[in-house]
Amino acid sequence: MPILAAFAVPHPPLIIPAVGKGEERGIAATVAAYQEVGQRIAELAPQTVVISSPHTTMYRDYNHISPGAGASGSFARFRAPQARYECGYDEELAGRTAELCGERGISAGTDYEREPQLDHGTMIPLHFIWGAWPAGVPRPHVVRVGLSGLSPAVHYQLGMALRDAATQLGRRVVFVASGDLSHKLLASGPYGFAPEGPEFDEKICRIFSSGDFLDFLTMDRGFADRAAECGLRSFQIMAGALDGTPVRPELLSHEGPFGVGYGVASFTPTGAEGSDDTRRYLRLYEEAHAADLAQRKAAEDPLVRLARASLETYVRESRRISPPAGLPSDLLATRAGCFVSLKIDGELRGCIGTILPTQASLAQEICANAISAGTRDPRFHRVRPEELPELVYDVDVLTAPEPIADESQLDVRRYGVIVSTDDGRRGLLLPDLDGIDTVDEQVSIAARKGHIDLADGDYHLERFQVVRHT
Repeated sequence: MPILAAFAVPHPPLIIPAVGKGEERGIAATVAAYQEVGQRIAELAPQTVVISSPHTTMYRDYNHISPGAGASGSFARFRAPQARYECGYDEELAGRTAELCGERGISAGTDYEREPQLDHGTMIPLHFIWGAWPAGVPRPHVVRVGLSGLSPAVHYQLGMALRDAATQLGRRVVFVASGDLSHKLLASGPYGFAPEGPEFDEKICRIFSSGDFLDFLTMDRGFADRAAECGLRSFQIMAGALDGTPVRPELLSHEGPFGVGYGVASFTPTGAEGSDDTRRYLRLYEEAHAADLAQRKAAEDPLVRLARASLETYVRESRRISPPAGLPSDLLATRAGCFVSLKIDGELRGCIGTILPTQASLAQEICANAISAGTRDPRFHRVRPEELPELVYDVDVLTAPEPIADESQLDVRRYGVIVSTDDGRRGLLLPDLDGIDTVDEQVSIAARKGHIDLADGDYHLERFQVVRHT
């Protein structure tokens, strides 16, 4: 059995004594559970420890596997440069995993490394593993894996590829999924409070206790973003590494006294790899995902159906459609600015819009902006035909912007904001976006989009409202 055990662990820097300077005593249950994890891994004596971390090299469309013979790092950015860690990499396992990903069409591999030094999401697990490792016994090698903006299915398949590579090479492996839970558990915490925070932690702890990994895959991405979590995709890779394997789940601890959720869990195989067909979650996820997309599409309102028809026709046939007969009359008689947003698996895939109308009707505005969102957003490559069935659309119709005196006249849920300068620079942000909880955040992001330095003080604010269509 290549995967000897798997563990989900957090990575609060203050848990390292040189960083916490006694503050780590405030999460004593997490420390004790982490020490238990380190001891269990030492007793299993794996040849390789695979660590998935949200804080290593990360791309939107590629899961990075760290290359090379090894790496080192320190907690210098947390004012503790003396806390240093290093490890040797299992180059053969990393390379074979990358080969399998290439063969299977999984966007993952060892290319494009930006940050060779160890990140804290990797070093904190190593702190406890090395701390429990017997003196004089060679330490295991490490494979360090990053996350991406790709789908739950891709992360799960990456875990399967890691498992299969270990099987082919005869490696004895422990998987460690590094990731904190919600960062918004308390108003007094560093990231504030969101009602989704405690709910997210409750859901994850329930999965940790039950071992029902399907819930890792089907959790709504928008909900997870509002909870400000960082571990979900790490847990999805871990789930894939245990595909088809019966496990004994244990929730070892959960705490959140500083406003961030720290969960520690253990998953011990109780049978042979692949012996439990009820735990092959990829097929179940794909069925649930297809049903969800079909339900969303069936419920789309006329504006969203128009946006979808416009982009799909343009991508597949390279032509623009005219607004079809039978549309609501106000779409043809009204002029307004609008934004069309595209998402795949809850991740933004494109968003382009107009503040004021540029077309003869709102219907034509929607058609034009849908095409632009899919083909001209500079942050993304053009939408490919095979992506079209996966797209989820929002259409936001804007009211005319109105000048305001200052930020006190804004409400992040009700109003969008435009920040502009006399020399023509302008940045806009829509209202009620996942992860944007304060007016300060909203204004700052809009200003950055317009390349405006708020510190100069020479800028103007406008607000607008939207009617969101889904």
